[in-house]
Amino acid sequence: QEQLVESGGGLVQAGGSLRLSCATSGITFSLKGFAWYRQAPGKQREFVAGITTGGNTNYANVAQGRFTISRDNAKNTVYLQMNSLKPEDTAVYYCKQVGGGWGQGTQVTVSS
Repeated sequence: QEQLVESGGGLVQAGGSLRLSCATSGITFSLKGFAWYRQAPGKQREFVAGITTGGNTNYANVAQGRFTISRDNAKNTVYLQMNSLKPEDTAVYYCKQVGGGWGQGTQVTVSS
């Protein structure tokens, strides 16, 4: 019933940009906060960025100054704009509903 579907991942060169999308359904979107996490092979899943119902944001140190989380309540969609990408950003990126579930993830690969 509650679904989160990430898209927008892909292969990008170091220094480039990607915008990830998290399309949601079955959720009272405007009443929920959301977050982006990522997980690289052999590493723990880590928090990247979060956004509240009111649009307040917070970022992990690895994302600060490079990534921007946003939301469009009219489209029930959360975004993660990623700039100045580094090879160490390579991971599967997941959308998470605060107090809810996860999306399936989208692969981001940054080449050097």
